[in-house]
Amino acid sequence: VLKQKANRSHEPLPACQTHPRKQHPPKAGNSHEVPAVNGNVGKAKPRNERDGGSAKDSPALAKPTPTRVATEKNVNGTKSGGKGSKEKKKSGNILQEKGDVKHKRRKDEEPAEQQPKEPEIWFDDVDPKDIEAAIGPEAAKIARKNLGLEPDRHKKSVEQALVKEKASEGLTRAVAMDCEMVGVGPKGEDSIVARVSIVNQFGKCVYDKYVKPTEEVTDYRTAVSGIRPENINTGEDFKTVQKEVADILKGRILVGHALRNDLKVLFLDHPQKKIRDTQRYKPFRQRVKTGRPSLKLLCERLLDVQVQTSEHCSIQDAQAAMRLYTLEKKKWEAAVKNKSNDKNSK
Repeated sequence: VLKQKANRSHEPLPACQTHPRKQHPPKAGNSHEVPAVNGNVGKAKPRNERDGGSAKDSPALAKPTPTRVATEKNVNGTKSGGKGSKEKKKSGNILQEKGDVKHKRRKDEEPAEQQPKEPEIWFDDVDPKDIEAAIGPEAAKIARKNLGLEPDRHKKSVEQALVKEKASEGLTRAVAMDCEMVGVGPKGEDSIVARVSIVNQFGKCVYDKYVKPTEEVTDYRTAVSGIRPENINTGEDFKTVQKEVADILKGRILVGHALRNDLKVLFLDHPQKKIRDTQRYKPFRQRVKTGRPSLKLLCERLLDVQVQTSEHCSIQDAQAAMRLYTLEKKKWEAAVKNKSNDKNSK
């Protein structure tokens, strides 16, 4: 019996009774042997070898590249862990270039150095032309500025807004008129004409004359009218001006602001259907919300232009009235035509 037991101990067990030992995963760098499915032991191929690469180039358990290095970028936008790192080795100045860029930005943001102040010109009662001949144009410019002879930029911009450049200077179908007046009688309460200005549809002046007073002037109203004794004492005779103006206005559309006053001092009349008064135009009154808007208010609100800031100028006032008219010309003329048709239908 003992002998049989000994013989049995050397016999292999059936396949179903095989109890393989507990397997442990092989450590990296150690044996690559793994148990086969059929119980045979074989060598496992390296992972990289199966993928077509080599285990030497990319070990199975290689340490991962740090995230900081992978995402870091240099100035040119390339990753420092990739090709950009070669550029860094070649130039060695990338960090320095960053500093230069920041320095350049700060330099651009710094305020520019203040311009040197204009030298003071101490000449009194010296013609700027003589200064220009002796010293130069810059000194002459400063002298003109100090003497108040430099062109007024504001006036130039107003003229550009009211007058159409390179336009006809002749008479047009519509003209605008404005008059300056002086006071006569006790306390200068009554008015007579002192200057008449007429412009065409493009704002070009076609008529401008001072008028010799027909009565003794008691108030020149210079602060408003801009009229001085020397202007009208040598002016044109009233009857001549009256006839010339009447000839110009005949058959034309007359534009102006508060035209009733201008026609009154000229002792002239004009057909009502041909008058375009910017003070009485209803859409203008509605926009500025006043029943009797001034020319200054209309220009400021509708044209974004300032007129009559000091002494009035009849040419500029006529230009302003004409510009307001041309701003609404199509609507205005259509309204006049419709009104005329309504009257005829009745």
